[in-house]
Amino acid sequence: MSMGQAKRQVADRGSLCERDEAMRRRAIGVFDSGVGGLTVLKAIQARLPHERTVYLGDTARVPYGQRSAEVVIRYSADNARFLLGQDIKILVVACNTASALALASLREWLDIPVIGVIEPGARAAIAASQSGRIGVIGTRATVQSEAYQRALRDLRRDVDLCAVACPLFVPLAEEGWVDGDIARAVASRHLAAFEGFEMDTLVLGCTHYPLLKGAIAEVVGGRVTLVDSAEATALAVERLLCERGWDAPEGDGDASANRHRCFVTDQPEIFASVGARFLGRALPVVERVRLAEQA
Repeated sequence: MSMGQAKRQVADRGSLCERDEAMRRRAIGVFDSGVGGLTVLKAIQARLPHERTVYLGDTARVPYGQRSAEVVIRYSADNARFLLGQDIKILVVACNTASALALASLREWLDIPVIGVIEPGARAAIAASQSGRIGVIGTRATVQSEAYQRALRDLRRDVDLCAVACPLFVPLAEEGWVDGDIARAVASRHLAAFEGFEMDTLVLGCTHYPLLKGAIAEVVGGRVTLVDSAEATALAVERLLCERGWDAPEGDGDASANRHRCFVTDQPEIFASVGARFLGRALPVVERVRLAEQA
């Protein structure tokens, strides 16, 4: 090796180290069509307290579950484009519909890592299940997409699955009716579809559902492990950042007013009120933005 080649290698390593150090100080970007993704944000902030975060809720165009795949992909690209402008190092798609329909497109287009909520939730369910009999609950759109079913079968071919749509869980979570007689009655009605299916693991396949974990656990019983895709996604984010050396330096988790930022495309006041229940505390100032392709 010539002296010139050796110097270039040293310079290249120095450039990589500088890039990694810059990436460590960038934010984690998270988007959802509404407030549900705040459960993912909460899990990320709890697991990675030193990280900066930027959240975008596309509340002007919620819900995504009633849109075509083409539209969901376009909306997801709009969200990603905005978050890229916020100096992020990783994009978390905290929306089951967008994870099912737009993840591949985003990964092809972006030069930063993209993590959805379905793959981590599926991996956690396979790891938790002894019998291979796994239940999945989600919105109608998520269940009909069969995204969780495919992800689970990709990981374990002999898995025995039962997926059930639980549409009333979303309005219950947003209204704050997450325990008491009404929540238990709705949970009993929805989860009755699992009668006769002896599962040992149940995937909460919607980011709203962790708020109803208590009522769901009462109905399915203590022998069924509940898999929270939000927690599994936060773990996946932590592992990826650590593997790449992009985790924020300790000491960055101060009380800086700009460390966590929150944006929505409509109704910031309502989002802040409802979102506080999902995040478990008051949100930072919620800023309204208009996306370039927002319709």
